[in-house]
Amino acid sequence: MTYVITQPCIGVKDASCVDVCPVDCIHPSSNEPGFEEAEQLYINPDECIDCGACEPACPVTAIFEESAVPGEWKSYIKVNADFFTGQ
Repeated sequence: MTYVITQPCIGVKDASCVDVCPVDCIHPSSNEPGFEEAEQLYINPDECIDCGACEPACPVTAIFEESAVPGEWKSYIKVNADFFTGQ
């Protein structure tokens, strides 16, 4: 199971989650190309180790374990994965 960043992150990109991630699977970080253009941050499902450190660090409650993503934001599971596959 991976963690997923959902709608509340759009336009916020606080990056507190990036600071606490032990495997640097949240992108783009503020020092990466594309940070300004990205509307939200994304968790790479192939790199996420499911530690959960990002969830309480999020100031807008945008991060959920994949199985706990609220129904209205289920599409963000694919949105996060697609960001890393270029789709």
